[in-house]
Amino acid sequence: MPGTVSHDPRVSLVMVTRDRCELTLETLDRLHGDHPAHRVVVVDNDSRDGTAYAVGVSHPEVSVLALADNLGGGGRSVGSRHVNTPYVAFCDDDSWWERGALDRAADVLDRHPRLAVLAARVLVGPENRLDPTCDAMAHSPLPHEEDMPGPPVLGFLACGAVVRRDAFLDVGGFDARFGVGGEEELTAIDLARAGWGLAYVDSVVAHHHPSAVRNRSARQRRQARNALWTAWLRRPLGAAVRRTSVELRQAQGRATALGALRDAVGGLPWVVRERRAVSAELERRLRRLESA
Repeated sequence: MPGTVSHDPRVSLVMVTRDRCELTLETLDRLHGDHPAHRVVVVDNDSRDGTAYAVGVSHPEVSVLALADNLGGGGRSVGSRHVNTPYVAFCDDDSWWERGALDRAADVLDRHPRLAVLAARVLVGPENRLDPTCDAMAHSPLPHEEDMPGPPVLGFLACGAVVRRDAFLDVGGFDARFGVGGEEELTAIDLARAGWGLAYVDSVVAHHHPSAVRNRSARQRRQARNALWTAWLRRPLGAAVRRTSVELRQAQGRATALGALRDAVGGLPWVVRERRAVSAELERRLRRLESA
């Protein structure tokens, strides 16, 4: 019976999914085999393909939260509020954690009480290619911090992150307005400005086999919009202007850049209301990352 399952008291797994029923079930099979002692919560972002029902039938040990709206990455915040373990490991329907990784992550977080986000090594595809973001984090130009277990960072990949639940939720988690694509940056900045540490830990490994079921152009536009929002919400005025110029130049094509700018401007009333510029010290750290 599901109620008799004994779960690890330290780490819960939260998966977000939408309209990828078959892939979700395959990933859950893998997670159940590799991490049977860890509670799994699936947050279904208003799927139309019966995902929530199928998970409930095939994996009764899994808690399913079927949302009436698509909250994107904000679904991870919903799932995190649903559990009471001190740490939460995130995964998507096309990503999973290597066997033993969650126990290793919990040990690291236990030893480093200021660590809010453990950014793991993410291996991509069947050939296990290192995700370029992880390579950048491994060579972070930020100064070494004695109480961190690895290179300090100011960003991470959600599908390869284990967070300290209370710290994550205290800064609001992932904002549902951002959807999926670049939602991590604002959360990372807000954790850092609250005094928390974020670090890349190479010994903790996650796998990501990106699904072919995705709208790449829409995601690129959303990522560019989210980068603009983050700059406008948290960077001093001069830096926000510079980041706007850089992000629009780097966008994949004129249509993507104009669409992202139009989407971002549509959120200006909220941005103005929520804008809180970071300290001069944190801004120096952000600019050091950008100039590396």
